[in-house]
Amino acid sequence: MTSEPSETAAVAKHSRAGRNLPAAIGVGVSLCAMIVLSLFLVKDVFVAVVVIALGIGLWELARAFAKADINIPFLPIVTGGTIMLVGAFYGGMETAAVAMALTVIGTLVWRLAEGADGFVRDVSAGIFSLSYLYLMGVFVLLMLIEEDGPWRIVAFIVATIASDTGGYIAGVLFGKHPMAPTISPKKSWEGFAGSLIVGVAAGIGTVVYGLDGRWWVGAILGVAGVVFATLGDLSESLIKRDLGIKDMGDLLPGHGGLMDRLDSLIAVAPIAWLILHTLVDVS
Repeated sequence: MTSEPSETAAVAKHSRAGRNLPAAIGVGVSLCAMIVLSLFLVKDVFVAVVVIALGIGLWELARAFAKADINIPFLPIVTGGTIMLVGAFYGGMETAAVAMALTVIGTLVWRLAEGADGFVRDVSAGIFSLSYLYLMGVFVLLMLIEEDGPWRIVAFIVATIASDTGGYIAGVLFGKHPMAPTISPKKSWEGFAGSLIVGVAAGIGTVVYGLDGRWWVGAILGVAGVVFATLGDLSESLIKRDLGIKDMGDLLPGHGGLMDRLDSLIAVAPIAWLILHTLVDVS
């Protein structure tokens, strides 16, 4: 009898979307605080945060692939990817491009020692991981290079988080029509509409007040953030379905693995950089 209240409370903590909401909120607030502090205190610290986050993401991805007998050449990918990120911040796009090319070659050479069995499979997974994580991360640090870089990062992250938050709330309250039932059954068109409303509002707010940009640029950023965040989330859902796993890990209570939070951000990063680089003057 004494176990019933605790069981009821445990069930209540988990929403229709399947999250432990109090834990998810606590983790989310902590991550946001760490990001903001590193951004506005010392940019180099934020570079380190990105390097560590993507390193953990690669580790989670490697563990997930290993369950399907796919062995990512972890050491050359994490080393070359880290050089790409640092090179992008201190040397620009050209440095990152050279680092990526050398990492691809290094990955091929590294895997030679294990022979022909699974060579194409493992190398392809490694180069995919390099592109999926580190190439996308390069665009985050290219935004940071600008004098108003911290606010560009804030605009990009807030637009993405707003998309996820708006979609989550609208999906839980109103979701009835699945968007992609065979990929992610909990995603609904009502949730997508919520993502658009909150994402566009967040994009306008951060671009106008944080970057002194025009409102319609913020609206474009908001719409692009919603579309690409949704595509990134669906893409990771397909990866997990293909590998037969529910989450990429269990590092973050209420969220799953770090990759389960990075999937939207890494998909939005290139388009956010393009929009802000093209349409917002450095302030």
